[in-house]
Amino acid sequence: MATNDRAPNAIPPGTRQPEQPLATLYADQSIIVVDKPPGLLAVPGRGPDKQDCLAARVEAGYPGARTVHRLDMATSGLMVLARGADMQRRLSILFEQRRVEKRYTAIVGGKLATAIGEIDLPLIVDWPNRPRQKVDFACGKPSLTRYRVLGYNPANDTSRLELAPETGRTHQLRVHLLALGHPILGDALYAGTAARDKADRLLLHAHALAFTHPGSGKAMYFCCPAPF
Repeated sequence: MATNDRAPNAIPPGTRQPEQPLATLYADQSIIVVDKPPGLLAVPGRGPDKQDCLAARVEAGYPGARTVHRLDMATSGLMVLARGADMQRRLSILFEQRRVEKRYTAIVGGKLATAIGEIDLPLIVDWPNRPRQKVDFACGKPSLTRYRVLGYNPANDTSRLELAPETGRTHQLRVHLLALGHPILGDALYAGTAARDKADRLLLHAHALAFTHPGSGKAMYFCCPAPF
């Protein structure tokens, strides 16, 4: 986490502009780091109405860009993409070996009992209710989330958290906080009516990424504060 390399928020000259340009924090010959807005798919879904996505918009400005990881459609924040198959393979290895540090900001309902803690609950897909996930001690995959309370607002009984997932299961942060009794505000899939109606979007944002550059070996750190 030693270096914060950023480039101007510009698409390279001579390339086709995407219809709605993304905020680009950094780009070189190996990687691209962008800020995904909420409500945008990370990769294409099924059907013609689900083809607009972060991957397609980035590829429009950086031909050959490839995804390495994803954020939920409702989640905003930092994503790193690779330029070419070799860089995609190298970045994928970093993620698989858990050598990419990720930090999220979330606002949840209620006041947590401890200021710092971890949630160690195995997760598995809830097949009858897909795409929902659930805690399953018999068949679930090991899943660990560390958290730190940044503040508590007694006026609306909510807490701001920094989340550090040690694993990358689908909907991990959302299910873990729900299991802890503190659902993320605005979560249309998991939160009850009270927490869901307190926000007009999911209040979850990937605000920091740190990893070793797959080409140069340089320590890279990117930060994009939550817009809420």
